[in-house]
Amino acid sequence: MNRQAPTQSATAATAPALAPASTPAEARQLAEGLLEVMTALLSVIERETALVRAGNVREAIKLEPKKTELSRRYTSTILVLQASQKYLAQVAPELLSTLHRHHDMFRAMLQVNLTVLATAHAVSEGIVRGVNVQMQQRNIPQTYTASGVRAVPGPRNMTPIAVSRSL
Repeated sequence: MNRQAPTQSATAATAPALAPASTPAEARQLAEGLLEVMTALLSVIERETALVRAGNVREAIKLEPKKTELSRRYTSTILVLQASQKYLAQVAPELLSTLHRHHDMFRAMLQVNLTVLATAHAVSEGIVRGVNVQMQQRNIPQTYTASGVRAVPGPRNMTPIAVSRSL
């Protein structure tokens, strides 16, 4: 099976869109496109953050395809913006500074989202580890040595739990 064909065709399809802005109209269109994709991506990320905070991880996972597509659009638009930065600095410095301000807000919101996701991950990992400890305590024989000290179980007595990653 050739898995590189979709990547190559996707690259070919996006190649014409990667031309840097060369006119004020193209610069304005690029800026509007970036603001649009950042707004849409922030909307999805805010929804995901709210769902994860509320414990609705299954609902948050359903947002993944849209988030992935918007992230791709954001990345490609940023690449065009980087290629156009010199031109924008000469022709429309106020537009460039506006984009920088919006991007700073965007990064701050992303940081909140990443913090919530990291917290949810840490909590769920702590729960799984706690369950594992409880299961191990049940599986370990409660024996004592000849001197009356509790025996330390060997590695044969330790059986890990299996975790299904699908929800």
